[in-house]
Amino acid sequence: MFHVKPRRAELKTAQIDTRRIIIFLLFAFGIAWTVGLIVYLRGGLVNSPALIPGTGITEAVVFIALGYMWAPALAHILTRLFTREGWKEVGLRPNLRGRWPAWVLAWFVPTLLVLLGIFIYFAVYPGQFDSSLGVLSDLIASAETQSGQTFPLSPWTILLIQVGQAVLLAPLVNGFFTFGEEFGWRAYLQPKLSGLGFRKAVVLVGLIWGLWHAPVIAMGHNFGSDYAGAPWTGILAMTWFTLWASVIFGWLTVKGGSVWPAVIAHASINGIAGTAILLLKPEAPTNPLLGPLAVGVLGGLPWLLLGLYFLWRGAPTAGKNCFA
Repeated sequence: MFHVKPRRAELKTAQIDTRRIIIFLLFAFGIAWTVGLIVYLRGGLVNSPALIPGTGITEAVVFIALGYMWAPALAHILTRLFTREGWKEVGLRPNLRGRWPAWVLAWFVPTLLVLLGIFIYFAVYPGQFDSSLGVLSDLIASAETQSGQTFPLSPWTILLIQVGQAVLLAPLVNGFFTFGEEFGWRAYLQPKLSGLGFRKAVVLVGLIWGLWHAPVIAMGHNFGSDYAGAPWTGILAMTWFTLWASVIFGWLTVKGGSVWPAVIAHASINGIAGTAILLLKPEAPTNPLLGPLAVGVLGGLPWLLLGLYFLWRGAPTAGKNCFA
């Protein structure tokens, strides 16, 4: 038998640019974890100084939103500048022609997955479900006291309106902040790892993405601090969620030929996720590692199932670069 050597072009596509990947990760983790240290030294997430009293806007909120969460995007830009890589295939072109279904899926599927996760959680723990929406009712009562006006709508009507607004507007309102992560993980790291194959690339990105969250999880983000094994079990739970979210976002990125579907999908989650808290009884003993937020094991079950399906199915455009 004759041994046929691979052509140089084939060898090049199969290689992994380890140097640039390491530089990118050093920037992404270095910037984010430095910001996290500053937040910790300034009181953490709980005791951070207020910037605008009465609004909930603290130093931590600003540092996390504009520093920590934008670290991957800054790492993308700095890596290209530092290594003189150039600006080809950065994933910013919308690429709508023939790929618009990815945008539709990105806009609505994350909301559906979050709501399904909430349903699963309360199906397992029905005693924690508050049909009177006590948490929301208290918020409405406080707003009425401060404004001196009475809101004519019921708590359930207000909740449904909020959900509708989240579905329609969250991808636009939150997109600025989620772009900071997606322009790093999906627009740079995933294509750099594509030589491993779609499945390995998105799984590895998901694990890295989860670990990257460690400092803010340790300070109480998403899970608080009152749970068994804190903060290590929270970091594991977050990584478990980002693993499957990475598979889904990575699939949408390849399907859409652009980073924007992942930005939209991520923004959709951030807009709808807090709905679960409004459905909990205030006095109910809960385990945030299980749910009802999507980062919990039960709340994230729909993400697991869809992620497994996409792993089984593989890349939607086999053999092509994310942004080809």
